[in-house]
Amino acid sequence: MSMSQTQTQTLAGPVYSPAQRAVHWLHAGLVLTALPLGIIIGKAAPGTFSDAAMNGLYNAHRSFGFMVLAVAVLRVAARIANGAPPPVPTLTPFERIASTAVHHLLYVMIFLVPLLGWAGTAAYRAEITVFGLFNLPHFVGEDRALSEKLLGAHGAAAMLLALLVAAHIGGALMHLIVKKDGVFRRMWP
Repeated sequence: MSMSQTQTQTLAGPVYSPAQRAVHWLHAGLVLTALPLGIIIGKAAPGTFSDAAMNGLYNAHRSFGFMVLAVAVLRVAARIANGAPPPVPTLTPFERIASTAVHHLLYVMIFLVPLLGWAGTAAYRAEITVFGLFNLPHFVGEDRALSEKLLGAHGAAAMLLALLVAAHIGGALMHLIVKKDGVFRRMWP
């Protein structure tokens, strides 16, 4: 689907729609909140936090993780509805391949990481409360061994997501600071 001819232009051509830009930055904030919470939980030595504090960290991580998944659905809907600007003609072949690969993998991971976490938590039979407003269903039967495997995969996938986010941010900053080619402004609010 092509971008509207009335879209705002930058040096790099048309920008993403206002809805796509808003959802992108909302999503960025959610991912950049959920990832550090997960790292803190995963690295915390026993006794570092009180039981109440640890439960609070888990609840916050699960809540933000669910929001990552929910906003991923909005993000795909906005992409389908609005399309994407054409690739920037000044990109090198390597930049075009790397950008496409990172973007596609990011889309896969924003679904896979929260789904693995939800499934692993469901198999453990821990309650999944989203900001204290509602509980998510357990769609996997209780199985502690399966839970460990799913949560292990969740952690590994989250680390891959973190690397992809770092590559995405690095590429964006390269376009903003080094190349100064307008690519960054295509997604800037």
